[in-house]
Amino acid sequence: MKKNLVMAFVAALMMGGLSAQAQAQNPVNPAESSTTAAGPLKLGYTNIDYILSQTSESKEISNQLTIQRTQSENEMKRLMKEFEDKLASYEKGAAQMSDVIRADREKELQGLQTRIQEFQRNAESQLQAKYQQLVNPVVQKIQTNIDAVAKENGFTYIFNIDAGAGTTPILLFAPKEGDVTELVLKKMGVTPQPQNASATTASPTTTPAATRPATTPANTAPKKK
Repeated sequence: MKKNLVMAFVAALMMGGLSAQAQAQNPVNPAESSTTAAGPLKLGYTNIDYILSQTSESKEISNQLTIQRTQSENEMKRLMKEFEDKLASYEKGAAQMSDVIRADREKELQGLQTRIQEFQRNAESQLQAKYQQLVNPVVQKIQTNIDAVAKENGFTYIFNIDAGAGTTPILLFAPKEGDVTELVLKKMGVTPQPQNASATTASPTTTPAATRPATTPANTAPKKK
């Protein structure tokens, strides 16, 4: 996505340069400029994450993701405790176990270890799927309104200034008059609410964090002898 936007921006600049060069080589009669000269390139920008955080759906998205994440974390804690208890019991009595019982306990621990790792992967995948399911319809609605704002105000391109958490923004500098965020929010019938800078809850557009226990049981189960 970022690569496509950057390429579009470069293409836009090239188009503007070629247009200016063509006009320099073939001056347009001012009387004919309204019908023959190409219109000026007009670039705009906004922040999709910010717009989404202002929508009525934002809170419900956050709530549903939090519920699913909490359920996964609680189940992971239960599995981890079961593993730790069985591992402690094995280590305490291993010296007195017969070979058959020891092998059975080791197999049980290794199976539980595999279950925990599979659950972790599935929890992450399901949270990502839930995130996409909830966010995509809202993002599509935002895009529809961005399209309308661009058409009504003569913008050639509108960029998403935010490239994502932990990344460098696509636009490092842009004039204020190019910011279409307020126009889009107005088009959607949304009144912006002040954001609390100290809030710890992530916006619903942030990709859900992976569900991981404090320590994983990887490679801690005894090897079958």
